Amino acid sequence: MPFEPDREVPGLIVKFGDYPLHHGGVGAIRSLGRLGVPMYAITEDRYTPAAASRYLEKAFVWPTTGTEEPGRLVEGLLRIGRRIGRPAVLVPTDEEAAVLIAEHRVELGARFLVPPVERGLPRRLASKQGLHELCVEHGIPSPTAAFPQSYDDIVAFADKARFPVVAKNREAFVRRTRPAVNGTTRIGTREGLLALARDWGEQPAVILQEYLPREEAEDWIVHAYFDADSTPLAMFTGVKVRSWPPHAGMTANAYVVDNPELADLAARFIKQIGFTGIIDLDLRFDRRDGLYKLLDFNPRMGAQFRLFENESGVDVVRAMHLDLTGRSVPEGEQRAGHRYIVENIDLPALLAYRRSGYTTPHAPGRASGTELAWFAGDDPLPFLTMLARFVRPGAKHLYQLWRTNHRGAATH
Repeated sequence: MPFEPDREVPGLIVKFGDYPLHHGGVGAIRSLGRLGVPMYAITEDRYTPAAASRYLEKAFVWPTTGTEEPGRLVEGLLRIGRRIGRPAVLVPTDEEAAVLIAEHRVELGARFLVPPVERGLPRRLASKQGLHELCVEHGIPSPTAAFPQSYDDIVAFADKARFPVVAKNREAFVRRTRPAVNGTTRIGTREGLLALARDWGEQPAVILQEYLPREEAEDWIVHAYFDADSTPLAMFTGVKVRSWPPHAGMTANAYVVDNPELADLAARFIKQIGFTGIIDLDLRFDRRDGLYKLLDFNPRMGAQFRLFENESGVDVVRAMHLDLTGRSVPEGEQRAGHRYIVENIDLPALLAYRRSGYTTPHAPGRASGTELAWFAGDDPLPFLTMLARFVRPGAKHLYQLWRTNHRGAATH
């Protein structure tokens, strides 16, 4: 490997909320741990897949909901930092963690290494309304959207909207406290929208968005790491073949596909807004007008980040650790044709997609290599732990997700 990480600087996986089956955290532990970087993680309990990894030095058991007072979370992080005993690179795996770290970078800087991102920018990017406003401001294509402030606004929207439409929670942070919808919800008719809206209260915290027909679209992802000057030190593009819940959830199957146009669009947008750190973008290519439309901006590593690695062995987490510890980040072409599969959700996704009409013409016919989210020959325990925890509650959860998604799609 053409680089040497600073093995004196550990990494700490930071997650808030109760989602123990998170393959992204396991991927980050393995990515840096295989290089000899000491790895630590915040976990819900001692029996999560992340806690079972052979590359983890220690799991800090800290059950959280993601709705705690920021001061309490900062205090808890600093307490963990003191126990680690030396500066560590923070690796957030959710929006709550990314926003908290950015907004309290000064206090956390005494114990941790974090990108010098503008204080309020991650919160704005994680907000559907904030992201839409930034896209409009900088000329980045995105689906047409409305932000109703009352039920009357929704009625007015419904009278002129072209159905189906998509409803999403306006802010990333209401998903754990008072979500209006359970994730992205496709609504087929005016009557269906008004029926749902009656439960949204006087000030509906939703965004109503143009629906991009899956038969006329293709989902793309961009992962990258940007330095303090908003220069990309690692940039990757890929196409999403399947997600769960279908067309609206976590990546279940994806390929690395070179897309210079998409990489350039992402790099220009990041430069314009001045972001620093890891990004995970979801875009949908609309074949009707030939535009890539930005759907989601995650100001953190994505759960599927291990899909992407360049010829020098650099992924976005390794790039961040190298950069924040003063090392140079070696360049290299991405591994075109490489495939990523999330074992526990790709099978139900495959069954759902067979009748969806969605196609990915840019996905290669054969993979040049495959990375599994959970199973690794050098670190098998996370996979076995995932199976043990997934089978019963996981099957129930998948069924509930399917029902929610099916109901949204069936509101015709």
